[in-house]
Amino acid sequence: MTAWDALAARRAGVPVFAPGTVWLAGAGPGDPGLLTLDALAGLAQADVVVHDALVDARVLALARSGARMQFAGKRGGKPSIAQEDISAQLIALAKTGLRVLRLKGGDPFVFGRGGEEILALAAAGVAFRVVPGVTAGLSGLASACIPATMRGVNQAIILATGHGPDEEGAMDWSALARTRQPIVLYMGLRNLETIAAALMRGGLPESTPAAVIASATLAKQQVLVSRLECIASDARAADFAAPAIVVIGDVVDVRRQLLDATAHAAASAAAGGAASSGENSACEK
Repeated sequence: MTAWDALAARRAGVPVFAPGTVWLAGAGPGDPGLLTLDALAGLAQADVVVHDALVDARVLALARSGARMQFAGKRGGKPSIAQEDISAQLIALAKTGLRVLRLKGGDPFVFGRGGEEILALAAAGVAFRVVPGVTAGLSGLASACIPATMRGVNQAIILATGHGPDEEGAMDWSALARTRQPIVLYMGLRNLETIAAALMRGGLPESTPAAVIASATLAKQQVLVSRLECIASDARAADFAAPAIVVIGDVVDVRRQLLDATAHAAASAAAGGAASSGENSACEK
């Protein structure tokens, strides 16, 4: 059974990918199980897939036979294709009559420069469709058993890029510290030490719980739980590397409660002779 057959069996009214158009789709945080059905529809019909570095190989393998793969990844601190060149490639491919799938990790509109690419397509008169994806900043937390929101713990959550305090586009970290709400950092590992210092200067206590989740949702996922004052040094000592999500705030402490509850439930099920259903596996990482 092809990906198209499987999709048609599960979704009524599969969207048609017209020639000469671009679909800007989110590939989710990594695990192919978190790909949306509409993103799968794009893979099943696309002539060319222009993908980022963080799109899992198993996701790309779902593309229809004969589809061309074209890498257009951008990774912090590494040589990358200029954004203007990526947009120009999308326009040029679409104008040859191809069905172009622009596939990005996570959600294309959450620190994915999707808005810039859509504006370029619109200016060039190229038809497009946006396919939302599961953003890594929230799904990564869930896969590590850290709730993004918890009644009695937080009333908001902040998604921020990991620019250092002295870099162009940097955040006012002191202002974020004063909110006392959890902060999720995308691409924040490289500048984590300077960001943590800026948050502490802004009044966030050194003892604030913090965690790093590397390769979120994948089999090689790693989770490091620490405190704000030492999260950067602990991540270095543990040799954590990108791609990684950083979360800073009291919601991190809820992870231990959830892991304990999971262990207790598993022990109770085993004592009662119940067969394991695997429902708690996500909190066993």
